[in-house]
Amino acid sequence: MKIYTWNVNGIRAAREKGFLDWLGESRADVVFLQETKIQPDQLDPALSHPPGYGSEWFSAQKKGYSSVAAYFKKEPDEIQKGMGVAEYDAEGRSITLFYGKLALIGAYFPNSQEGGARLDYKIGFCEALYRYCAALRKKGNQIMLCGDYNIAHREIDLARPRENERNAGYLPEERAWYTGFLEGGYVDAFRHLHGDKPHQYTWWTFRAGARARNIGWRIDYTNVSADLAPRTVACEIHPGVKGSDHCPVSIELRE
Repeated sequence: MKIYTWNVNGIRAAREKGFLDWLGESRADVVFLQETKIQPDQLDPALSHPPGYGSEWFSAQKKGYSSVAAYFKKEPDEIQKGMGVAEYDAEGRSITLFYGKLALIGAYFPNSQEGGARLDYKIGFCEALYRYCAALRKKGNQIMLCGDYNIAHREIDLARPRENERNAGYLPEERAWYTGFLEGGYVDAFRHLHGDKPHQYTWWTFRAGARARNIGWRIDYTNVSADLAPRTVACEIHPGVKGSDHCPVSIELRE
């Protein structure tokens, strides 16, 4: 099973930059999208049912904001939109596909914003998602959680850590939560397979030619519960895929 996650920074903008061509060429079994910025009534068949795929969309109550989606070749046994927590589900931030006891989750974590203005909301979401995953595991599910975490975990995960120590996405509270998440029985699939391979980023500011110079951050992740790690055979970052300020990340799970 090959799964992609990608923050498209607006699905309609990404579509104009070749998203549907990429999807058709990806050979993905599942694709999770973040920041689609679209409402269900704004979808047309080309987006909702491209050749070979079904889809599910979970939109924020606020138009043009946040929102997530999932494309899938095989219809899931069950789909859950959100976590059952109104405060976070109102922003359309997570979607879960169930295949037997395999729970695939795509999530768009909040940005803590300048000066940590939304840090409390961000950490609250993180903790709610941790509890959600824990409840699924208690029911016997194996977990794959992917998406835009808006967190660079360690110094190796961004090009200029010293300059960003007080910036959103690299705040101590965010990094500490992610450390605790991993200690709670989850594996960062990319680091698990590639170790401390440097200069591996998934997001670049549009300013100052940052992407061309690879001055970026690794903030898009694929994590698996420890019991799923033996089935994780590949995890790759795809910086050559354009269409957003983020690039896709893929993970492959052995059946």
